[in-house]
Amino acid sequence: DSQHKHHEEEEAGKQEEEEEEVLQNNDRLLDEMRCQEICKKLINCRGGWGIAGTPLLTTLSKGHLSCLQALLAHSTLVDCVDVQAQTPIFTAVRGKYLDYVLALLGAGTNPNGNSSNSCSPVLTAAREGDVDILRELLKHGAEVNSHSKVLLWNSCVWVSSGPLYLAAVYGHMECFRLLLLYGADPDYNCTDAKMLSFIRQPKTVLEMCLRHGCGVEYVQLLIDFGANVYLPTLIIEKSTKQNEAVELLLRERGNPKALTSQCRLAVRRHLKKINKIHSIDQLEMPTSLINFLQYDIIPLTFILK
Repeated sequence: DSQHKHHEEEEAGKQEEEEEEVLQNNDRLLDEMRCQEICKKLINCRGGWGIAGTPLLTTLSKGHLSCLQALLAHSTLVDCVDVQAQTPIFTAVRGKYLDYVLALLGAGTNPNGNSSNSCSPVLTAAREGDVDILRELLKHGAEVNSHSKVLLWNSCVWVSSGPLYLAAVYGHMECFRLLLLYGADPDYNCTDAKMLSFIRQPKTVLEMCLRHGCGVEYVQLLIDFGANVYLPTLIIEKSTKQNEAVELLLRERGNPKALTSQCRLAVRRHLKKINKIHSIDQLEMPTSLINFLQYDIIPLTFILK
């Protein structure tokens, strides 16, 4: 028993040492300690009862990149959670630490965070307008149609709070466009029919943009990416014809989409279905066609052919 007690005391002492080195951002000493057998056992241990963080989570909360890299080099669990089901990648995104996000993604973390958390890294980046972090998450396979488990009460209507909604409402155009480029559903930002069935009269992203006065550029992007222009009804009946975004929507309703646009949407839907939407630039086709699929400016020579 005395030997067991001594061992426990030794572990507790080492754990305190580790925590101190993390707090002091002493990555060199931390790296040396991690090579010791007893410290390897403690690499993913929490600080104690009621303490939320492992050494990795503590490192993130303190903003110590060098310690983070030292921990990742020693097989730290990159998807460990705190008492709120927040993973290190969620903490890094919330803190707007791009270098940390890159390090964690490189170490194989789940870009979607933990499913028990009511929020997600993509939702957080979209809400904060952090386009660089959002781009890295999406490049590493984050779910573009992810949804919070919380429903927002907005304009007397329960709506689903997907990242596309948040980017629009908070006015983050770059994030909004990026989400669409990576295959966000332009209608409800949701492809889960069961989830939509729980929402009484779900509102489309298009209608929410009109309600919040997000600007004609948001409406134009949604139309370009294949949003159903016939879904919004209430906003049309209550809005004036002078509203530029509404006028654009009405014009689109009266004019069929060009065949080239229909083809682009069909190709992009197929690529999204086979999980290749992020690989458009790797397709074996002329650069002009790749640019067209990615909604880049099309050379005049391509238009004339």
